[in-house]
Amino acid sequence: MRDVLAELADRVDRGETVGVGTVVATFSSAPRPPGAAMLVGADGAVVGSVSGGCVEGAVYDLAQEVVREDRPVLQRYGVSDDDAFAVGLTCGGIIDVYVEPVNRQSFPELPEVLQTVRAQEPVAIATIVEHPEWVGRRVVVWPDRATGDIPSARARDAITDDARGLLATGRSGTLHYGPDGQRRGEGMAVFVNSFEPPPRMLVFGAIDFAAAVARLGAFLGYRVTVCDARPVFATKSRFPEADEVVVDWPHRYLAGQADAGKVDERTVVAVLTHDPKFDVPLLEVALRLKLGYVGAMGSRRTHDDRLRRLREAGLAEGELAKLASPIGLDLGARTPEETAVSIAAEIIALRWGGGGERLARTDGSIHK
Repeated sequence: MRDVLAELADRVDRGETVGVGTVVATFSSAPRPPGAAMLVGADGAVVGSVSGGCVEGAVYDLAQEVVREDRPVLQRYGVSDDDAFAVGLTCGGIIDVYVEPVNRQSFPELPEVLQTVRAQEPVAIATIVEHPEWVGRRVVVWPDRATGDIPSARARDAITDDARGLLATGRSGTLHYGPDGQRRGEGMAVFVNSFEPPPRMLVFGAIDFAAAVARLGAFLGYRVTVCDARPVFATKSRFPEADEVVVDWPHRYLAGQADAGKVDERTVVAVLTHDPKFDVPLLEVALRLKLGYVGAMGSRRTHDDRLRRLREAGLAEGELAKLASPIGLDLGARTPEETAVSIAAEIIALRWGGGGERLARTDGSIHK
């Protein structure tokens, strides 16, 4: 949804009613995660995707239908359906897609949601996708307030509390309640679409490898910072894909960001400095924080020397075990760009529990 939000808000602001399909649940090897969205404009234009191409045609037709009838629909597509082959989901998996008409009247909070997302602040949209009477009603949830049109105060309060829980962890998902918001019961399904600020990638060391890592990090959706203590190398012109380029001692910058609460368990750190006077103090700070990934570039000899220095600095074995060094997966990379792919592959594998093996040599589910 983040990818189509600006286009959606622009069309709605012009008075258009847009058909929007959102993946709200997936089973087995579904190609796109919950929250993936596709919109169909009044002019027939399509923005976004719900299945990587598998069921787009069927969702396109359904989006036009819900706009004509002004009625949202929750539709399941997958290998269990008789028409699965016809809609193209022959790669396996099942997805539930909620398709709704969106306009100024149905979603008056949309401009403020877009403003919040652009400001990189958290917000969640909780939409009732299954209920005897309230399908399409929603509540928009910020950390300190909420607004919406759900008739029951009991249901609104329960959904708001649970949506804040999902928002705090940066997850989207479907919640289930009784018809009036009872914690135990069935009859109401609510999809919570969380828009948390993008995760951060901190790249230390203004070298050619850092430029490639920054470029790939931006492509993967990270907010990228490049930091180096040498102003002659740490320039915006050398790192145009980075969101910011900082001139500071790496360990001091990271400690300051941690003290300000600007790093978290989604933050990834790539130490590419190749110099003990930079990377050892930096790793002393990084390995004591709760971060998503800490990797350091260097040969195996450099790695052994680095571990010795860190042990002398007082780091425990459990802290050292968090260090990915030498950085990256064994792809046989040589160029800065290939090395950046190796580093990104390791980050992705650790985030989602992948083993880094060739899929052709593995069995079982592709998506963990």
